[in-house]
This record gives sequence, structure tokens and C-alpha cells, in this order.
Amino acid sequence: MSEFVKQLLIVCPMLFLAGMCDAIAGGGGTISLPALMLAGLPTHFALGTNKMCMSMGTAVAVYRYGKEGRIRWFVSLVAAAGGVLGAILGAKLALLIDDQYMRYVLLVLLPASAVFLALNRNFGEEGREKHYPPAKTALLAFLCGGGVGVYDGFFGPGAGTFYIMALSAVLGLGLTEATADTRVINMASNLGALVTFITHGVVLWKLAIPGIACTMLGNYIGSGLAMKNGPKFVRPIMAAMIVLLFIKTIYDLVS
Repeated sequence: MSEFVKQLLIVCPMLFLAGMCDAIAGGGGTISLPALMLAGLPTHFALGTNKMCMSMGTAVAVYRYGKEGRIRWFVSLVAAAGGVLGAILGAKLALLIDDQYMRYVLLVLLPASAVFLALNRNFGEEGREKHYPPAKTALLAFLCGGGVGVYDGFFGPGAGTFYIMALSAVLGLGLTEATADTRVINMASNLGALVTFITHGVVLWKLAIPGIACTMLGNYIGSGLAMKNGPKFVRPIMAAMIVLLFIKTIYDLVS
């Protein structure tokens, strides 16, 4: 069996799973990036190829959520603007501060998030949206996007899940709607990073092309499952992604 076939056997099913989870609850990068590295890609090529695959997959989820009228474009675009600016600031902070400190913060933040979801069974139920004046809605959406965007630029893993929780907690969006809006935010930040990776030639196209197909299929199925089943389906997937990110954070600290 050739090396390329072995890579496909590792990458394709994992990228499908990553795309499906990402469309439902965010955090797909915690599955896709380790899969690409397990397949033997150098770190920069793993990052670039992962960003290419996840960006294209996210575009499918945006299309499907948008087609069904689940995206609040005003909220998502304002939050996306905040996310991009926050990510730029976070990236600048990353050049000054060791990301090890962020891992320690996550060791507290992630269990707290899991406990919060466990204790608040009605969190993210549909029909609880807070109807603020447009200016206040815009400000809160921008702050949600900007706050999580700083984390996304500084460190990144699980940012989609944190976007969902922030939009649900601050604006009262149902988890399905918050997930749909988050896809727009993620697509904006992903495309910005993707341009950099492409121009530096660190996308492994022969693996990216089948990976894109798998990720797009996963996003298509995942977004459909989220819309069909609602918050009671999204919440456990989100909790699972938080646990997965917690395990990965501990592994990175001790390895």
C-alpha cells in the first residue's frame, strides 16, 4: 500500500467527522489538525491543508444554513468584523506572550464551560432571543466576535464552540441559530488565514482536494442534523467537543 493511500485512509474519515462536528457545534479543528499531523504532514503543511479543507467545508454549512433562513446576517456579519479585528490583535499578542499561558487558562475555562452546560439544561433553547435595539445588538455582537476573535488569533482550537456559547449567552440566540451565525464568523477568519497559507505554498493539494470533498460532505450532513434536531442535539455534541479540547490541551502540556 502506497504512502498516499495510507494518508487518505487516515485523513478522509477524520476530516468527514471534523466537518460534521464543526457544522453542529464548532471545534472541528481539534479532530482535523491532529489527523493531518498523524498522516505525516509537517506542521506548516498540516496547518495550511487543514485551513483549506475546513474553509471549504464551512462555506457549505454557510450555504445550507443561509438557504434555510437560519443565519441572522446582521448579527453574524458584525460579529465577523469583530472576530477578524480580534484575531489580528490576538495574533499580535501571540508574538509577545508564550501560548503556554493560554493552555493553563483553558484548563480552567473548559471544565467551567462543561459544568455550565450540564447545570443549564435549557441553555440555547430556541425562542429565547433578546430583542435589543439595533445599535445595542450590533455592539454586543461585535464584542462577542472580538472577544473570542482575540482567543482565535492567539491560540485558536475550539474558537467556533466559544463563538456559539458567547452568542447564545449574550444575545439569547438558540444554539442552532448561534451555530449558523458562527459559521459565517469562522468562514471570514478562515479565509483570511487561508490566503496567507496559500501565498506561502504550505497547502498539500494532492491531500487537500480529497480532504475538501470529505469536509464538505461532513458539513452538509452536520448542518442538516443540527437544523432537524435542534438544541437538544447540538448541546451534547458541543459538550463532547469541549471534553475533546480539554484532553488535547492536557496532552499538549505534558508532551
